[in-house]
Amino acid sequence: MTDIAEITGLEENVVSMHSVFSFVRKGIGPDGKVLGSFQPSGIRPKFLERLRVAGIQLPAEIFERSVEVN
Repeated sequence: MTDIAEITGLEENVVSMHSVFSFVRKGIGPDGKVLGSFQPSGIRPKFLERLRVAGIQLPAEIFERSVEVN
């Protein structure tokens, strides 16, 4: 899995979507597994209100892009 995306529309046979999170690869671990994490795109998904109504509260910061300094 490389992205977590939200479908934002469908017109005829064209699906519109945007990434909410993208996997950023950091390297390969000693066991041969890929190291990395999902990073937010900075876009808040449209489904947040539906989650809130269902009783699922997510902090807004989870969708904010952070600047990483190396």
